[in-house]
Amino acid sequence: MRAVFLDRDGVLNIEAGYIHRVEDLHLMPGAAQAVHLLQQAGWFTALVSNQSGPARGYYGTNHVDALHHRLQHLLAQEAGARLDSVAYCPYLSTCAGGTAPTHSRWSSWRKPNTGMFTHCAWRYGVDLAASVMVGDKATDIDMAHNAGLRGVLVTSGFGENVLKGDYQHRVQPNHVAPDLLEAVHWILAQDEGSA
Repeated sequence: MRAVFLDRDGVLNIEAGYIHRVEDLHLMPGAAQAVHLLQQAGWFTALVSNQSGPARGYYGTNHVDALHHRLQHLLAQEAGARLDSVAYCPYLSTCAGGTAPTHSRWSSWRKPNTGMFTHCAWRYGVDLAASVMVGDKATDIDMAHNAGLRGVLVTSGFGENVLKGDYQHRVQPNHVAPDLLEAVHWILAQDEGSA
């Protein structure tokens, strides 16, 4: 089974920094339609996201779970879409800024490490070599390439700054798209071209 792995902030929902109020999470335009198109085409859809809020002591994992519940609700409400899997890394090492004792540590799940991919591969039978990662950060593309996936950079969120070299570092994505919906159109066109 092949999957499209999706970053959250700046890809599925509007980039708003650390979202302290659940009601402040809002979908990116076209994101729900994009997830729906992937599901119609038979792709497994999986959220993979670094969420260091718990490690920084801003809020607990229950708040992150509530944000993801709202995300799923908005996807369903707007386009009858649903993510098949939601995985996130609440951990951050102390040298990187982690302060909460329960979540301040190194983790193989933190991008650009590939632990969240491995989790989906084992739990759901995802074929990573046939899968794609869509994100707006250099670490999303690094994560994809570290696991042998194609990486699509969207210029929503931080993507434009990544391309300019003003955020994280420059990367060589397999494709650049303005947003998730256009990224999905590219993925589906690649799929048709190889059929």
